[in-house]
Amino acid sequence: MLKTVVHVNETGKWPVAIANVVNLIKDVGVDHVRVALLANGVAVEVFRQGNEIAAPLERLAEQGVEVLACRNSLRSLNMEDGELPGFIKVVPAGITELVRRQQEGWAYVRP
Repeated sequence: MLKTVVHVNETGKWPVAIANVVNLIKDVGVDHVRVALLANGVAVEVFRQGNEIAAPLERLAEQGVEVLACRNSLRSLNMEDGELPGFIKVVPAGITELVRRQQEGWAYVRP
């Protein structure tokens, strides 16, 4: 099983990150990969209601992709957990999540 964490910290990188995940799943199959899309910094702004990036992220979440948001980044942008779509999981600190996953053997991708 491939384990990959895709790190997005720039809003403009979302289309590439989503395409990377779609292509990975298409290549190896949804049953052979675990993917986490982790957003921190200004990239969490796409989780605001009404953003067009939410729809493709929700489709990926329905396939088992974890969509993660850094709580520290949310706070810095005056965003609350409650205003996020339900498929997004909030982690305390994006940096800690990245380090932990890499120590657990997850591949790191940053588009």
